[in-house]
Amino acid sequence: MVLRRGSHLAAMTVPDFFIVGSPKTGTTALYEMLKTHPQVFMPRIKEPRFLGSDLRPRQGHEQAVREQGYPKTMAEYVALFEGAQPGQHAGEATPTYLWSKSAPDAIADLQPDARIIAILREPASFLRSLHLSFILGHNEGERDLRKAMSLEDARRAGKQIPRSSHRPQLLQYSEHVRYVEQLSRYQARFSQDQILVLIYDDFRRDNEGTLRRVLDFIGVDATAPVDVKQANVTRQTVRSQRAAQVIKTVSRGSGPVARSTKAATRALTTRSMRAGMLQIIKNRFVKAEVPPSDEQFMLELRRRFKPEVVALSDHLGRDLVSLWGYDKLD
Repeated sequence: MVLRRGSHLAAMTVPDFFIVGSPKTGTTALYEMLKTHPQVFMPRIKEPRFLGSDLRPRQGHEQAVREQGYPKTMAEYVALFEGAQPGQHAGEATPTYLWSKSAPDAIADLQPDARIIAILREPASFLRSLHLSFILGHNEGERDLRKAMSLEDARRAGKQIPRSSHRPQLLQYSEHVRYVEQLSRYQARFSQDQILVLIYDDFRRDNEGTLRRVLDFIGVDATAPVDVKQANVTRQTVRSQRAAQVIKTVSRGSGPVARSTKAATRALTTRSMRAGMLQIIKNRFVKAEVPPSDEQFMLELRRRFKPEVVALSDHLGRDLVSLWGYDKLD
């Protein structure tokens, strides 16, 4: 949609719809499928994160995040949608917008008519997958989920935060599954018919059916052919945090040694050769298969978050207690 703003942004295209969360619920698959619809425009950056002021990287990590192309100003954010053609519905997918306390107001202020899409997942399995993704993304250094969650109070006070962590505020794992509170923030700014809440289990069971439901919700042709993709689960983790950090530093060219190494490598190899070598190194020294879950801790998490699941079931008018097996807890 084209909106009118100040003279510095005389006419700008802003998103018509937002996939606000949660992480690890198939939002990437949904983003990729929507990109193939002729009436939908999705930007090259899947997660702009711009409209969540509480998602900003911590001091000292701004440049690294900046190098990845994330927008820093409203002009840069709006520029992501310049490629939208007349008649297309523009959207973006930042799954941490659901966690964010500031994003609902920012989205409503920018686009009052926005359509909001949220995908929710059973809390224990969600937190395990989120933790693994944080390890892969170098935001988390503690490999044990129980230990990582025990550090929430310390980290809230700015202690025991991994040096590589660019957004330590997201390491408050318990905050990610306060679903009713999160949804209520959006319901305070948007009408009920502007919000679509999906359940991850449904998406996994019927990707295409869920996609068609989303297409109908955002107001485009739900019968058009699209490239259907699976909502994948996390299958890898980091074997060595140290090796991962070394590779990350060298690949970005951070520091004089890394810059000289990168320059020498470029002089002697092609881009495809470098990509192949880097992938081999990652597979050999960095990536590892996901270890078995700690079933005792998973049970503890389910007991801990059962009140949230009960409240969410009441909030949505759907029996998630039974769907997610919480009715079988002692």
